[in-house]
Amino acid sequence: MLRFVGYILQLYVVVLIAYSLLSWVQPSYDSPIRSIQRGLATVCDPVLNLVRRVIPTARIGGVGLDLSVLIVIIVIEVVLLPLVLG
Repeated sequence: MLRFVGYILQLYVVVLIAYSLLSWVQPSYDSPIRSIQRGLATVCDPVLNLVRRVIPTARIGGVGLDLSVLIVIIVIEVVLLPLVLG
């Protein structure tokens, strides 16, 4: 059972990476990529919004850098997976 949880967490990391990469794309209104983005946002945003409440967007010059995806991936990889798969 714990191994199954580990696989789900790894899958969630892949989904977070896809969410992050597709956030850079601005598709047209009727593009299928837009529906993929919405689906990924439905899965990722609840967890990411928890982190965004605690850690605000980092300002580097005039650009805002959202570190929430990176923080969630680090928590999954460093803290949770050794507990689940160890």
